[in-house]
Amino acid sequence: MALFLSTVTNKVDRKGRVSVPSLFRNAIADPTFHGIVAFPSFRQPALQCGSMAWMEELNSGVDGYAMFSDDRNALTAAVFAKSKPLPFDGDGRIVLPESLREHAHIEDQAVFVGLGKLFEIWAPKEYEAFDTAATKLLMEKQLTLAPGGGS
Repeated sequence: MALFLSTVTNKVDRKGRVSVPSLFRNAIADPTFHGIVAFPSFRQPALQCGSMAWMEELNSGVDGYAMFSDDRNALTAAVFAKSKPLPFDGDGRIVLPESLREHAHIEDQAVFVGLGKLFEIWAPKEYEAFDTAATKLLMEKQLTLAPGGGS
């Protein structure tokens, strides 16, 4: 499984092309699809991104919901119906569709934020505000990670 680390800001050109950081491209290494999958976050003005294998993992998580239930339909509509497979070009770039750029308020720069199994793409100002709030919450609650997934 891919592991996405670090935060990188890259330029977005007029056509919506942006270079995916090499650390992220190397983490994917998916023989079935040479690119990423992205969808609008339903919690933040950001794009949730990962490999096709990650999408398959999300799909298996849907199996816990009753077929045709409102909850399942809402989740699949929010994730799979809005997902865009974005192949890499020869230079490691993707084209961010206008609908995704609008959701995340991305104009001439994009911030790639590694989050372990997935990564997000943000507009710089939006990410800066989120990062400041997240850091404040972390400090107020004294949150920490435990090895092995314990709390």
